[in-house]
Amino acid sequence: MTGPARDPMGRALELAALGRGRTAPNPPVGVVVVRAGRIVGEGYHTAAGEAHAETVALAEAGPLARDASLYVTLEPCCHHGRTPPCTDAIIAAGVAEVRYATGDPDPRVAGGGHRALVQAGIRVEAGESEAAAGELLRGYLLRQRLGRSWVTAKYAMSLDGKIATRSGDARWISGEASRAHAHALRDRSDAVIVGIGTVLADNPSLTVRPMPSDGRQPHRIVVDTCLRMPLDAALAGPELAAGTTVAFVAPAPGSAALKDRGLGLLALPADRSGRVDLCALLDTLGQRGYNEVLVEGGGELLAGFFALGLVDEVQACLAPIVIGGRTASTPVGGIGVERIDQAGRFEIVDLARRDQDVWIVARPAGPPMEVTNV
Repeated sequence: MTGPARDPMGRALELAALGRGRTAPNPPVGVVVVRAGRIVGEGYHTAAGEAHAETVALAEAGPLARDASLYVTLEPCCHHGRTPPCTDAIIAAGVAEVRYATGDPDPRVAGGGHRALVQAGIRVEAGESEAAAGELLRGYLLRQRLGRSWVTAKYAMSLDGKIATRSGDARWISGEASRAHAHALRDRSDAVIVGIGTVLADNPSLTVRPMPSDGRQPHRIVVDTCLRMPLDAALAGPELAAGTTVAFVAPAPGSAALKDRGLGLLALPADRSGRVDLCALLDTLGQRGYNEVLVEGGGELLAGFFALGLVDEVQACLAPIVIGGRTASTPVGGIGVERIDQAGRFEIVDLARRDQDVWIVARPAGPPMEVTNV
């Protein structure tokens, strides 16, 4: 898009969002090049190994990049990776000014990009739309800081807090608009995580539907301590196995058969209860470059994430139905807390209505729930 530059950083953020869920281990980045008040080039990072946003935008701008201003959502990189440093491309293009929204905490950059541009005589300004950029880059920034992926917990429940009937029927608690939003959450995630109980009860595929135009699907991870994964599960089928990993505690029988099906196997240490150590799981996913993961259940798995303080955001759908029943499932299992003052505290950051459903977005506002065993 070329034309008047009314809000170039805002446009850069829009472009960056197009790469969300597709750039790991890299961050989603957008760039706009402005000269004489008009956008002359723009671009975004589409996937790891592909051209960075700066390179794409500068190529579109061509000679018009000389003496122009470049707006970018993240400090330009200054190191060699799969692609050359973006600072070199900016300097070679003759850009006069660079404005970036937030700094890159990657130790290979961390102010180095800023310094390289200044040393080349380019004016550099940082901090424009920093909060918005931080939100877009939240997974990448968290992984750089803590070494693990950003965790979003997602579930749909009835007005009385049930996720299924006493017989296990859960289709469908939420409406069509909510299900579309749930697929959008998958689409922007690097991986979708479920427990083996969900696989045994629902036999999910954990794919984005309809298929995205680029054909990309998030990786699928099943937390399965004792390797109970059925060989006839949808996730073990020929179309899904290669993109699915089963996390378990070794030794466990059945690993050879699952491997023969093409499933990935991830042996992890056990926690104090003998289950897969969720901290070790997230550390491993962070090492593999996953910026954001979506945990979809079941209740025992979610209880573990909440109890360890590993949930960075909750996306809860509240549907206007009442299910009832003492044995009907709830979103978060475990043994729970004894007192209200031991409950994990969250802050509601957004409320949205999708048809008749209400979506609540919440983030931690205090320490995790205090339980001794989950």
